[in-house]
Amino acid sequence: MTFSTRTRIKICGLTREQDVDAAVAAGADAIGFVLYAKSPRAVSPARAAVLAKRLPPFITPVLLFVNSPAAEIIASCEMIAGATVQFHGDESAQDCAAASGNNSRPWLRAARIPLGDGARDFDLVKYAHDYSYAQAILLDAHVDGFGGGGKAFNWSLLPPNVDAHLVLSGGLTPANVGDGVKQVRQRCKTLAVDVSSGVEAVDAQGQPQKGIKDPQKIFQFVAAVRAADQTT
Repeated sequence: MTFSTRTRIKICGLTREQDVDAAVAAGADAIGFVLYAKSPRAVSPARAAVLAKRLPPFITPVLLFVNSPAAEIIASCEMIAGATVQFHGDESAQDCAAASGNNSRPWLRAARIPLGDGARDFDLVKYAHDYSYAQAILLDAHVDGFGGGGKAFNWSLLPPNVDAHLVLSGGLTPANVGDGVKQVRQRCKTLAVDVSSGVEAVDAQGQPQKGIKDPQKIFQFVAAVRAADQTT
């Protein structure tokens, strides 16, 4: 495989203009909007379109769906130019193809990796083959329900050679993302990282504010990724 030393960065679960601006200023490559009504970070397609208009050229809006009808996904994407689709539910490869216009629109497929030693039993090579039309496979920890749970799986148990572009997600923070980049990069074609809860603000009691980002944490996260890029 040919490896890239520049890790792409996606900041996900954004709901406010100032957080989109902070992610762009920090150097994010993609911005994620959750179009799953049950998520505390959910936005409507119309709201996502408003936020996406703030993005400068070459920064990609990513729309996250969970088991949504193809017609709904297609209609949402028509509102947002250049959007990539992220499938985060039980969608088959055929479902993904249909909702992406017969694979004419780029899409990501989330793989839900079991926590603990269970990660060893997940056949990521087969999963990547089954979803071979995906632009990348996003690796997230398997938790109850759908969407990110802010938990990290055991990265060291991933197979050593996956013929796919991978996006590492699940429990990433400014403190651990560098280690994640170092452990996973050499296992795939290219690597990206995806963070949501790890860069969120907390209230006066120290409780996370889901959907509200902390600009300082975003900058720290991007800086940690770039530092890892320089050492691997």
